[in-house]
Amino acid sequence: MRIVITGASGNVGTALLRRLSGHGHELLGVCRRPPGDAGPYAGVGWTSLDLAGRGVLDALRPVVRGADAVVHLAWGFQPSRDVNYLDRLGVGGTRAVIEAVQAEGVPHLVHMSSVGAYSPGGQERVAEAWPTEGIDSLPYSREKVAAERLLDDHERRRPDGTAVARMRPGLIVQRDAGSALLRYGVPALLPSALLRHVPVLPLDEDLVVPIVHTDDVADAFARVLDQRATGAFNLAADPPVTRDLIAEVLGARPVHVPKAALRAAADLAWRAGLQPLDPGWIDLAFAIPLMDCTRARTELGWAPTVDARAALTQVVEGMADGASTSSPALRPRTVFAEVSALLRRGNIATRTLP
Repeated sequence: MRIVITGASGNVGTALLRRLSGHGHELLGVCRRPPGDAGPYAGVGWTSLDLAGRGVLDALRPVVRGADAVVHLAWGFQPSRDVNYLDRLGVGGTRAVIEAVQAEGVPHLVHMSSVGAYSPGGQERVAEAWPTEGIDSLPYSREKVAAERLLDDHERRRPDGTAVARMRPGLIVQRDAGSALLRYGVPALLPSALLRHVPVLPLDEDLVVPIVHTDDVADAFARVLDQRATGAFNLAADPPVTRDLIAEVLGARPVHVPKAALRAAADLAWRAGLQPLDPGWIDLAFAIPLMDCTRARTELGWAPTVDARAALTQVVEGMADGASTSSPALRPRTVFAEVSALLRRGNIATRTLP
């Protein structure tokens, strides 16, 4: 198959390239900063394109022309205080992808949605019919919801057009994403090795979140592509991750701090430029439901090969070790590099992207 992958150099894209390579596919990657020709990025045809930019539809159409499928992974997490850019990328970029595949007659679109699109559900396990209204306090969730509405509109107006699959994973983790995750969510001055020396974990005892290993997400995408499957698919591994499990993996003592206090502290630090993570992520962490993955298991034959405890252990070790790849999106994180970027271009939450 000829497969175009937006966001192909990122966390899921890297794993999907690993999964699809060597199976006779022609792989075309779309991203802002293409990686070098090494590792899973070798043998891929690359197009440099910012989906938040001007004229993106006209630029996308020749790229997707003749494709058997397009996998839409491209998304943004930073700069968290430039919501306009994140909206242009997440919502505008998705609109451009939908219009491009429809205009060029691409038969299959596989869209990366998220558990973050779901309405609050507590600790109930929900299937794919659960409402996708997200939460209002986090741009990421609002954008994932808006993308779902664009797909709804496409399917309603074009019932015989490009067929759509929507993948809704929990938090997606792998060792190689360690540096990227720290860059998105940890102050520049903090060295990654500090994760090996966390004495206490101040978190609300009610925290429970679904996670899944990136390689298992990539496997689900590959199965959807092979079967030309459509509809929504939940993806998560057991056991659900609790505060105490995180503390165990970190070797820290859990201390109950109410989510309201955590949220207030995160908001103050974010507004002061002391940390880059939008406080809405705390709201999302305590609102998202757990997921029933029966449909992926029965229709795709999918099952996670890495349980949630092992996946969490891998990514924590990857963060502590500064794990990375040769992709600019997953590049190594060092305090020197982070401080240099801070001095040259400002806080990651506000800086202009290169």
